Amino acid sequence: MSLYILSLLKTKMYRLILKNFSMHIVLDAAETELVVSRLQYKTVKKNTVLLDAGAIAKNIYFVKKGCLRIFNSDQEGLEHNILFCPENWWAVDIASFSGQTPAFYSIAALEDTEVLYFSYPTLEQLYIEIPKLERFFRILTQNGFYLYQLRVTSNLSKSAEERYALFQKQYPQLELRIAQKQIASYLGITPVFLSMIRKRKT
Repeated sequence: MSLYILSLLKTKMYRLILKNFSMHIVLDAAETELVVSRLQYKTVKKNTVLLDAGAIAKNIYFVKKGCLRIFNSDQEGLEHNILFCPENWWAVDIASFSGQTPAFYSIAALEDTEVLYFSYPTLEQLYIEIPKLERFFRILTQNGFYLYQLRVTSNLSKSAEERYALFQKQYPQLELRIAQKQIASYLGITPVFLSMIRKRKT
């Protein structure tokens, strides 16, 4: 491993995302330098909206610190959380981003959050310059689709108690960080019913 790569891994800014890439692909020193040079960084305050439903998803976000949520609002204005994205997760409305079409989902920060991100044109150019990145994001999309299928199956076939247990398994310790109403929205139940489930488990 080159000294340059080692220095990047030691840099807190990029350590987590480079390890995330290494789960599925191997980037050499030149490729790593190119990827890092194209990444953008921002901090967002709690409740900041990064994507509104109806807008076009211009960026794909990697959560360095904090937590994002992906959600949709129904006709009555009730929000339904689809996915939580804590550290080391990616957040995007994939249909909107890939097709550059209006988003069905919104993305917002549940905590003060730090993200690294690629814009759509930047990532498309990187696919040309580093073709193996397409493999990485293909696997990412496949994994995301798998999670979505699990969510649908869980909502159709499992009890609220079972869905809560799956939430705890998928997101260890996250319930200590976010509001109960957000978890209840994710589970498709009321905050009061969630409190009852928690009491039965203690």
